[in-house]
Amino acid sequence: MSESPLFEKATPAVAFCFLLNQLLTREGWARERLAPFAGETLELRAPPLPTLRFTILAGGTVEAGDAEPGLVMTLKPELLAALGRGEEHALRAVDVQGDARLAAEVLLLARHLRWDLEEELSRLIGDPAAHRLAAAAGAFAAWHLDAAQRLAAALADYATEEKQLLARRAELERLAESVAGLRDAIARLDKRVERL
Repeated sequence: MSESPLFEKATPAVAFCFLLNQLLTREGWARERLAPFAGETLELRAPPLPTLRFTILAGGTVEAGDAEPGLVMTLKPELLAALGRGEEHALRAVDVQGDARLAAEVLLLARHLRWDLEEELSRLIGDPAAHRLAAAAGAFAAWHLDAAQRLAAALADYATEEKQLLARRAELERLAESVAGLRDAIARLDKRVERL
């Protein structure tokens, strides 16, 4: 007996497809761009996140799949910055194995499809609550980023100042100048020895 889509096992790929289909349902142009690739299976890898494998359906929507992928895209950490700089930079931030045309379409959709969390929440809980919740989520994310940056700075300071495990750039430059001066002095001494 086959399972109903409503009772399908909740895997990361199923959740991803559900969210992507919500977005594709509102964006007809995106479904039209995906429709020619119906039947193709795509695998997205973004370590350390779980691998997502899904199949493109005839209407331009997607469903979780387990068929052998015709395209495997491994996303590098610098992808988000590359998307802002243009498609040619984004292609360098993605390792593509398989159908390059499909990969180009997926990257184009990634650049132009935007999921608005606040809009989705407003449908469920109303505009004021959605705005507050989205603002709180943004503040929470900013707080985590700030904490991570402060922790990294504190660890770098500890490693350079307290334990002296690392050297500061100025110290390395002074050492390089000393080594260069010593090398020149040895070269001069060698020339003197040769003259004797």
